Amino acid sequence: MKRKVLHIVRHAKSSWDFDGIADIDRTLKSKGIRSAYEISRKLKLSNQLPDRIVTSPANRALHTAVIFSRVFEFPLKNIEISSLLYESSLEKILDFLKATPDDCMSIMMFGHNPDVSDLAGHFVRSLVMEIPTAGVVSLVFKVDCWKDISHENLEKHVAVFPSKDE
Repeated sequence: MKRKVLHIVRHAKSSWDFDGIADIDRTLKSKGIRSAYEISRKLKLSNQLPDRIVTSPANRALHTAVIFSRVFEFPLKNIEISSLLYESSLEKILDFLKATPDDCMSIMMFGHNPDVSDLAGHFVRSLVMEIPTAGVVSLVFKVDCWKDISHENLEKHVAVFPSKDE
């Protein structure tokens, strides 16, 4: 039996400093940029590199995905942008994941709360928490096909969160 790995990433810390800017256009704070580098380096050191990267079109999520991609040496041109990951629903995101081609072994999704925390909680029933900004929850499923991922075949989960001193 093969395994499928889903990395759920909440975008890094964003700024509310600019009046009149649409939510989708908000930028990352310096702290957020530092946290994105910190977490992506930890994942690279533990060899947690995805086959596919998909991000929300929101500036803060896209910028976070670009930082991770640079650290992973993942081609920027291969980052997929999906409006489905911005102001979506758990059901739509699950449908999107379950439609992933089975030759893809791991996917990293960059999105927003409450969607990312809801998604992690859907699979890890004991995970009653909010994923912090720049946080990653990695889920390993013992399945051959993405359409079969569920909390019943979740083999393990690992959370990697930014340092508190940032």
